[in-house]
Amino acid sequence: MFLGVDVGTSSLKVVLSDLKGKIIGTESVSYKISLPKEGWTEQNPDDWYRAEIKAIQKLGKKFDLSKIEGVSFCGQMHGLVLLDKNDKVIRPAILWNDNRTIDECKYLNEKIGKQKLISYTGNIAFTGFTAPKILWVKKHEPKLFSKIQKIMLPKDYTAYKMTNVFASDFSDSSGTLYLDVQNKRWSDEMLHILNIKESQLPKLYESYEVIGNVSSSFAKLTGMSIKTKVIIGGGDQAVGAVGTGTVENNQLSISLGTSGVVFASNKTFNEIPTGSMHSFCHANGQYHIMGVMLSAAGAFDWWVKEILKTNNFDNVFEELNKSKAENLYFLPYLTGERSPINNPNARGEFHKISLSHTRGDMSLAVIEGVNFGLLDCLNSIKAIGINPKEARAIGGGAKSKLWLQKLADILNINIHTINTAEGGALGAVILAMVGCKKYKDVKSACKTIIHDSQTFKPDSTKHKNYLIKFNYWKKLYLSLYR
Repeated sequence: MFLGVDVGTSSLKVVLSDLKGKIIGTESVSYKISLPKEGWTEQNPDDWYRAEIKAIQKLGKKFDLSKIEGVSFCGQMHGLVLLDKNDKVIRPAILWNDNRTIDECKYLNEKIGKQKLISYTGNIAFTGFTAPKILWVKKHEPKLFSKIQKIMLPKDYTAYKMTNVFASDFSDSSGTLYLDVQNKRWSDEMLHILNIKESQLPKLYESYEVIGNVSSSFAKLTGMSIKTKVIIGGGDQAVGAVGTGTVENNQLSISLGTSGVVFASNKTFNEIPTGSMHSFCHANGQYHIMGVMLSAAGAFDWWVKEILKTNNFDNVFEELNKSKAENLYFLPYLTGERSPINNPNARGEFHKISLSHTRGDMSLAVIEGVNFGLLDCLNSIKAIGINPKEARAIGGGAKSKLWLQKLADILNINIHTINTAEGGALGAVILAMVGCKKYKDVKSACKTIIHDSQTFKPDSTKHKNYLIKFNYWKKLYLSLYR
């Protein structure tokens, strides 16, 4: 058997599979997010560890976990986890969706300069990235900064607690802004800017590489075996892409989760001159280009639950299925935006509302606005010569056939669903299998385990009409924020 551990923002999930990738068991444990100030999001790293133990123990009541051959990880990216010389957590982890580092990003992008950052790391500074968080701690919590012995990411902490091995991988570390992505090494220039040492950082591995075995103390707590191999895994987007089989050149996946992600797998490193998209290492050992929207299905969830005051999504979709949202626009920037505009101060907006518009029209406008944001990201990917003709869709929004058809019409590509909904956790399982030599590489494992389920083809006439509406939508943002 093989175990995948998915360290999410709201919960930790574990899945158990057989050699064919069939999920035979799953458990999850939720935990809280702390919001100490406006725009701040934090978590206690030990909450992840306790959830890891509890979820695996729950699995152990149904399965003999000593038979697990390998375990790997998928984790929320960018979070800053700091340990002192006694391996104690210094402060709560600052999460990926924390926006306190606007000044630090301005310093990095303007004082250091975007072009220098791109030459050092392949990317520019975003508020979610780890490097600006380190600068924030250095400035605002200097006593804590002086105690730092180890700097790691969320999934690396759970792996460390399982193995006592201080390790990370290239895909997750790509989102720190102190990894030289193209050359797969820590950036000396960025370490100097941040005033940190390489000795404070973990050893780097490919996502499918073995870093060690389950420790005896962890084995006693969970019923796992000290012979079980631990494979480091990767960041949630790269591992989630593995879970969709998006591992070959020019393949595309789209995540319609709380955030929205357009993910293009690529053999070689691509520098993005504007820095509008992320150029990261992939969990398959190669590279990828990624655009991230902060509010995708999360925007629709907010609209339905907070504004319409209902949990009946079926009724809402039935309403909007009869709607046209003519001349009505929605900007989905409810918490700022990352790709491709990189503007933490951007905000959501309904535009051109009239008495003729219905509740269903507004619901449809939210979905269209999210899809336009995804098209904005796809256009940036196409601008560097990557031109995918199809995509695999995952996430909560991908459960709606209506949403996927409109996405196909707007992007003008075939949209496929797949034979599994496990995403990142399945990707972690696949990495564990590759690390245990059950498959020769990630590509061959994905071909065996993951298959298309349903296809949504674009309507060319609708696409032309949507393109006109998108161009106005794009100008709307520029008129408000430029």
